[in-house]
Amino acid sequence: MSFQPNPGDEVVINDIAYTIGQHPAAPGLAYAQAGRQGIVYQLLPRNGSIHGAKALKVFFPKFRIPAMVYQSEHMESYSELPGLQVCKRDVLTPERNGALIGKHPDLLYAVLMPWVQGQTWFDVISDQRQLTAEESLKLARALAGTGSAMEQRGLAHCDMSAPNVMIPFFSEVENLGKMSAVELVDVEQMYGSKMDRPDALLAGSPGYAAHRTVHSGLWSSYADRFAGAVIIAEMLSWSDPVIVEKAWGESYFDQHEMQTVSERYYAMRESLEKRWGSKLSDLFIRAWESHDLSSCPTFGEWYVALAAVDVDQTNAAAAVTAEEEAANSSEADVNLKKSSEPVSEPVNTQDGNRPQTPHSPDQEAVVNRLFLQARALEDEDKPAAALEVYRSLYHFIPHNSAMQMEVEAAIKELDAKLNPKEDTDKPVPVPFYRSKKFMISSAVLIVLLAGGVPTVKILADQAEVKQKEQQEATRLADIKATEEAEAAKAAALKQQEEQEKQKAADAAKLDAEEKKKLAEAKQKAAEAKKKEEERKALQAKYDKQAKYEAFLVKQEQQKKEAAKRAEQEKYDKQAKYEAYLVWKKENDAKLAKQEAERKAAAEVKRQQEIAQKAALKKKRAQNVVTLIAHYNKTYNAQKGRKIENAESYARDFKNLYNTDASYFKGVGKVAARMSAINKFLSNNSYKLPNL
Repeated sequence: MSFQPNPGDEVVINDIAYTIGQHPAAPGLAYAQAGRQGIVYQLLPRNGSIHGAKALKVFFPKFRIPAMVYQSEHMESYSELPGLQVCKRDVLTPERNGALIGKHPDLLYAVLMPWVQGQTWFDVISDQRQLTAEESLKLARALAGTGSAMEQRGLAHCDMSAPNVMIPFFSEVENLGKMSAVELVDVEQMYGSKMDRPDALLAGSPGYAAHRTVHSGLWSSYADRFAGAVIIAEMLSWSDPVIVEKAWGESYFDQHEMQTVSERYYAMRESLEKRWGSKLSDLFIRAWESHDLSSCPTFGEWYVALAAVDVDQTNAAAAVTAEEEAANSSEADVNLKKSSEPVSEPVNTQDGNRPQTPHSPDQEAVVNRLFLQARALEDEDKPAAALEVYRSLYHFIPHNSAMQMEVEAAIKELDAKLNPKEDTDKPVPVPFYRSKKFMISSAVLIVLLAGGVPTVKILADQAEVKQKEQQEATRLADIKATEEAEAAKAAALKQQEEQEKQKAADAAKLDAEEKKKLAEAKQKAAEAKKKEEERKALQAKYDKQAKYEAFLVKQEQQKKEAAKRAEQEKYDKQAKYEAYLVWKKENDAKLAKQEAERKAAAEVKRQQEIAQKAALKKKRAQNVVTLIAHYNKTYNAQKGRKIENAESYARDFKNLYNTDASYFKGVGKVAARMSAINKFLSNNSYKLPNL
């Protein structure tokens, strides 16, 4: 039976009863959230309180892995880190939860973990919810702190994206536990030195995956650096209404824009630098332009830079930016109108009032990329798209530059191609009855009808003269048209000069207004600086007084601590002396015991040596008797002419003699007997002496 619970259904897990929660936005439906690996259900305690709620993650068949038990055991120690509360997990196994799994097979290797309240970062972006500067900084610091703590332990989430970043900070439910402002969920792909590599790896989520990385899957200690940099940049920029409006949709960037120079990238970078400073902007640029994940900034670098940010300065910078945008709104409206007008008259776009600001290398990169993109669209026979890109590009090009002229020409050509006009320069067709051919034919016909040859000749001459007159009239009309064109060109040049003068006057007026605004801004800055200096002086006075009071308290504390240390040293010395006496007594007893044991062992060894010597002496005496007996047997056998027996006894003598030759050599005549035996064995005709 598949697991498809309804709100209020009871589930008993590990002898604890839970009820299925009801979705707040859909009464009558279970509170469930679907992900890429499974579905998460909300479980409430029996009393129905939201506090103590649990999340039951039921995996799809592909992700029901037995090794999840081993992985969760290692994850539990990481649940104490900020932002990793869901690492406190309990896996449903057949051994402990056999009855429940037998009823609902889908629950095999399901995971029970804490329920995290609040929205996801995905919800914040999708709802276009603008944040305050304080909220942006708090969220960014929390995520950077979590990432830094994970990196210090060699961990990585491996699928960091907007849906997997929870924001308990925005929860309407009161937070009774030590929950971070940001919590990570979907930790099944987590990387760690003690973790097993998952069978199915994810290549990142759209809008957060670096396109330069290997798309076969992310599973390393560097896996979170790029995605984390993008999310931190989003959190910081989400207090800027311009960035919120430019968002692609479910993430700020479109996946096709990742690590490319685009309008959204340039806008976010500019917003970070204006509102939060160049350090954070530089970190974002490093991540965006990186060629591999290991060269992206660490979360520790983000955390240090965020810790140095002053929210008051950020709010002031945002206010100045808003004033500048309001002051330039009229000019922006004019540019917007110009960009929306047809470009059939590109002369109008060469406006001298366009600000001639120096372009940074990054903006030049944007211009070059847009230009190449427009050329590619032309080659692909997409004139409408190419024309739109050219029009967007035109506002970034320096005035009177070679590229501006080239772009103007391209705009004219594409506009003419998309919006063809009727050719007014074509000659107007002459009616048939007024054509020369008709007139000559008519004259000839009349002459023929008249029947007079002289008359024909006269009419022919008149027709020829008339044709010459018409040609002369045409030539004079052409000369007149040329003169009129020259006059119109002169008038146009004069009008253009007047326009240039007017533009110069407008530019001077704008320059004067800019200087006035700059002077007012300097005056405001001077007043703000004066107030800041007064505040700093007063703060310095308070700090000095506080330091003096702290110095007095510290001196008194040091005196108390010195007296306490002296008393403690006295007690420590007495304790050490008493401990020494105890140690000396125990050590003396130990040494005496060791000496007694040594003497006893030596005595045992001496007795063993005496016994061994006595046994050896006895054995040697017996061997001497045996040797004499062997020799006598050999001698008697030789006498009795039993040579084989004699040789056998001789060999027995020799073998026994060789077992202790050094001793037998010095005993009586044993050595002489051995010499005789050797001679006999080498020559059985040798006569053994009677020894």
